[in-house]
Amino acid sequence: MEWLNYHHLRYFYVVAKEGSLARAAEKLGVSQPSISEQIRELESAFGEKLFQREGRNNKLTAAGRVVFGYAEDIFSLGRELMNAVKQRPGTRALRLYVGVTDSFPKLVTNEILKPAFALSQPVHVICREGKMEDLLAQLAAHRLDLVLSDEPASSSTSFKTFTHTLGESGTTFCAEKKLATRLKRGFPKSLHNAPALLPSENTVLRRALETWFRGQAIQPRVVAEFEDLALMKVMAAEGLGFIALPTVAAVAALKHHGFHTVGQTEKCRVQFHAITAERRINHPAVITITSQKSFGKQDC
Repeated sequence: MEWLNYHHLRYFYVVAKEGSLARAAEKLGVSQPSISEQIRELESAFGEKLFQREGRNNKLTAAGRVVFGYAEDIFSLGRELMNAVKQRPGTRALRLYVGVTDSFPKLVTNEILKPAFALSQPVHVICREGKMEDLLAQLAAHRLDLVLSDEPASSSTSFKTFTHTLGESGTTFCAEKKLATRLKRGFPKSLHNAPALLPSENTVLRRALETWFRGQAIQPRVVAEFEDLALMKVMAAEGLGFIALPTVAAVAALKHHGFHTVGQTEKCRVQFHAITAERRINHPAVITITSQKSFGKQDC
């Protein structure tokens, strides 16, 4: 039987986290050649290249991303073991691995996960963000317990998945105070030719917005498009354009970023889904989350 060299894995893990041999060497207190040799031995054991050079940085290969995911679990469990032995808690935390698609609103993620933390057993949540196809592959490999997405899993996936619709929400348009005050008058027609910061074209919200814009004969002036919705909000706070958010997440965004509401519509709606690999769910936290059948439906 082949045994994994965890010392080599640790060096790989730190390089992947730090992004370069130089930073990893400084953190570990060893030389760069020593780290390189350890990683070469690990690659030899796996029979796969784990890194590829990109400028001065080391970028993970497809195999490297798989190994990194497992390494995170291994070293996280190691830390948990140390804490358990030192603190001797009465109950071990229930681990919940959640995948969140790039386009899924973070504030909605927070609301959906809240009931899991209210369970009688302590819960340790590990969130991973990524593309839908990558997260579903991890779900199929049982490395995730569920995936949160604003669209159901495609029926064309090569493995069986089950989609649990948690709720839906209308859309709120908001902007920095000065711009919002101007656009609020005459909404929604005021959005025509107004500066807009929109999610990227491959997202569900963007497609819903485009359909709504066409129905209202509105064509905003697109200033920028984002895969990173957090960056979109930061730029909107600078007054560069209006943004559209699911109404269920808008209240917190208005408070956090100081936005003002331009207007709302119930005719541009997005749904929220939890995707699992099994029809019969056994994980207590997943059961609690997927039971939220009315989440967001009242846009509260």
